Amino acid sequence: MDLSKPVDYIERTTLQYSALGYEPYQWAHRPDQPPWTPLRKPLSNSTIALVGSGGAYREGQVAFHWKDDTGIRHIPTDQPAGDVRVTHFAYDLEPARSDPNIVFPVDRLNEMVAAGTIGGIAPEAIACMGGIYSARRAEEELAPAIVGAIDAMKAAGEVDLVLLVPV
Repeated sequence: MDLSKPVDYIERTTLQYSALGYEPYQWAHRPDQPPWTPLRKPLSNSTIALVGSGGAYREGQVAFHWKDDTGIRHIPTDQPAGDVRVTHFAYDLEPARSDPNIVFPVDRLNEMVAAGTIGGIAPEAIACMGGIYSARRAEEELAPAIVGAIDAMKAAGEVDLVLLVPV
């Protein structure tokens, strides 16, 4: 791999899925993106919900399956990232297993709370496995599950903003 050039994500993903024996990857394109929404209050007064797509889960939870697992896991944010495990089919797991903050930065967010940079972190984070091959399942199963979990946090007054950490 030539590290002096940017990674062509579309080409690389297409080749990766082809190597797994799948049909060509069908990219989901949404031209109707939501409008930019400015912050309603300063970050230092805002509570952040963490949503990570790196396949994080806690001991005792079912690990994500390698193919089209559209489930979500609720992970307490008062626990250190060292208690988080990761599994995923689309990236090298060794660095994230050494430091889960790479894909699930709960320790970094808690440090930002302690420093006063952000007001707080929601009591639970949402974890999922990105790279779902089925765009239909991602739209019909995964996205509604994430939105439902965030909406429940918002209704409970636990969250002002969402930080999505994609993989």
